[in-house]
Parts: sequence; C-alpha cells; structure tokens
Amino acid sequence: MVDPKAFLDAGLKLHGHKCPAMPMGLRSAAIAMNRLGVPRSGAKTLLALVELGDDHCAHCLGDGVQTVTGCTFGKGNIRKLGYGKFGLTLVDRQTGRAVRVVPRGEAQMQMKRTPFFTEYRMKGIPPTEVPDEVVDPLIEKVLSGPEEELFKVSEVFDYDVAGKEEDFSSFVCSRCGEMVVERYGRVVGDAKVCIPCQEAMLESR
Repeated sequence: MVDPKAFLDAGLKLHGHKCPAMPMGLRSAAIAMNRLGVPRSGAKTLLALVELGDDHCAHCLGDGVQTVTGCTFGKGNIRKLGYGKFGLTLVDRQTGRAVRVVPRGEAQMQMKRTPFFTEYRMKGIPPTEVPDEVVDPLIEKVLSGPEEELFKVSEVFDYDVAGKEEDFSSFVCSRCGEMVVERYGRVVGDAKVCIPCQEAMLESR
C-alpha cells in the first residue's frame, strides 16, 4: 500500500512551500495507485491526467501527484487537461485500467474558509510566509482525514492507451542551429527550421 505521508518530505522539497493542496495531490495519487495496485512509475508505465488549469488556487495539487506517482512533465506521462478542476485520472498503461480521484467540493470549500486562505493567501501573503501553526493542521487533515469525507473515487474503468511511440527522430535547425524533434520541423523555402525560426522568417518578409 502506498502511504502518502511517506512522500510528504519529498513533496515539500519539490514544491517549495507548505500548503494543503500539494498534500491533497499526494493523497489523491496514493488512493489511485492503491486502487489500481500499481507501483510508482520509473519509466512511463503510468499516465496521470490532472484536470488543472493555470493560475488558480490548489494548482499545487499537481506537484503532489508527480511526487507519488512518478509521472512527470519531463517523462511526458502527466498531462494537464485545463478544466480548472482538481480531478486526477491515473491510468495503468500496461493493462488499460484507470481510476479517477477528486477532492470533494464541499471539503475544498470548507478548507477555503480557514485562516490559511482568509487571513493569508486571499490577502496576497505568499505561502512561504504563512505560520506553520496555521498550515500544519490542514496538511494533517488532508493526509489523515477519512477518505470518504475528503475524496470521491470512481470504480476502476478501461482507458484507451493507444498513442504515439516515443520519438527519437530530430534534426538541426538550419537557421538557429538548435536541435528540433522531427515532427515539429517546418520548411521555409529550401530551409528546414524550427517553429520560432519559421515565424521569424515569415515576419521578416
């Protein structure tokens, strides 16, 4: 069984500050992995689909998901769907089995009424300046509170894992001299270039 508390220190080191949302990602990810019965992804055996958007509260959840699952933006096996929501769908690529875990809306709204938000974050105070005695109880609640009160968990379902294989083809842009993955290449006249160079060449015409 994956214990999200075992990943708290690593999550804090990656994330850089204390808040309740990153641990919520730890817990969501641990619940999903335990339901699927899968180990942490050292390669690309898992795929994490997070429903986050940009520049909104609780976006920190994504770092918790990366910490526990081993799905990272560097490996390309975590994707941000841009819904502005906090769901996680974790997919076992080897079996096509998946599960969705999402914090309960009422639990999140209750958390937003705590001093961490009302007295600090909503007043523009950075999370690094919130006292431990304010944020630590929230972290403990997220990591230890009853699962059924804090999260909704779907049944395990089938997910289509078909997709492109990892691409090793590349070329050197004839304009800037930088390496480009082949399928992102563009041709301008007789030149094979990267997208920024294509845009610059077209603008200069």
